[in-house]
Amino acid sequence: MKEAARAAPANLDGVSSASMPPLVRYLDQDGELLEDQPMSDEMALEGYRVMLRGRRFDERCVSLQRQGRMVTLAPGIGQEAATVGAAMALDSDTDWFVPQYRELAGQLWHGYPLKLAFLWHVGHPIAFQVPGDLKMLPFQAAIAGQLPQAVGLAWGLRLKRDSGVVLAVFGDGGTSQGDFHEAANLAGVMKAPVIFLCQNNGWAISTTIEQQTASETLAQKAIAYGFPGIQCDGNDLFAVYATVREAVARARDGKGPTLVEAVTYRLGLHTTADDPSRYEPREMHELWVDRDPLRRMQRHLISREIVDRAALDRIEDEVKEELRVAWDEAQKEPAPDPSFYFAQVHRDTSPRLRRDLERFDRNRRG
Repeated sequence: MKEAARAAPANLDGVSSASMPPLVRYLDQDGELLEDQPMSDEMALEGYRVMLRGRRFDERCVSLQRQGRMVTLAPGIGQEAATVGAAMALDSDTDWFVPQYRELAGQLWHGYPLKLAFLWHVGHPIAFQVPGDLKMLPFQAAIAGQLPQAVGLAWGLRLKRDSGVVLAVFGDGGTSQGDFHEAANLAGVMKAPVIFLCQNNGWAISTTIEQQTASETLAQKAIAYGFPGIQCDGNDLFAVYATVREAVARARDGKGPTLVEAVTYRLGLHTTADDPSRYEPREMHELWVDRDPLRRMQRHLISREIVDRAALDRIEDEVKEELRVAWDEAQKEPAPDPSFYFAQVHRDTSPRLRRDLERFDRNRRG
């Protein structure tokens, strides 16, 4: 990575720290390039489209949840560049995407169907069954619970001499869980081909990063486990892509894991059960609104004459239509027979589950 691209402190507020690792950035706040664009214009435009799809999906789902048509959900509003940029650095034919629950935009780039995304948020069980050809684990609700699984998956790929790598995405709150430290320790020892992508959005529900850790950065936690940690501007699609691309190449070359801290901000709710106005300073929110990754990409695409405002409006209309069609398709999916749930717990149904199923069938017959 070129040193000139690393030009801002982690908190992005203009306060520097000599001991703080340099933060990778390619775009300034006005969408102007600080370094050569690390991808083609066509790829940049498609990345913007997927970011927009993720944003509008989350907004639509929040609206549906407020109408009582969805369960509680965790929108990724404001964090789309982090997950999409990281996913763009993967090879979807060989590499695995392991999400938490706020990574839908990146999952869409990797190939997760919009219809299943809607079904997951209404609690339909088929949405937890990732399509067989898609290298992705299901959504994970337990904080950092997917990280040991991701390391095990990556270690398995290494043992099989498979060229694939694993991208495991989690939030800053995940670094306060034992699962993170155990996973990082094993990954370092085994040189597992895994990239830990931490979306540092400033909040673990209402807990600030300062209340979670005495470390200056989350990236530096990697040092204890024997592999690199680096910060990038998580609202800069190009910075995330370039940083994760380098980490992917390193993992594929047998050099082990990397921890990438994508510094971003949660512009939306933690979940639809949360009220951030009770703890989030209004001025902090307003400061980050202008750092919105979608706005930054719009400014960049227009300044480079890749699109004009009319083209952006057409993309907006196309994305809304994609969401409408996917939601209509999801609503047509029939509910499974309740006996379906008994068959999904173990590979072979246990005697206790068989008795429960028999009791269920008797009660259903009346």
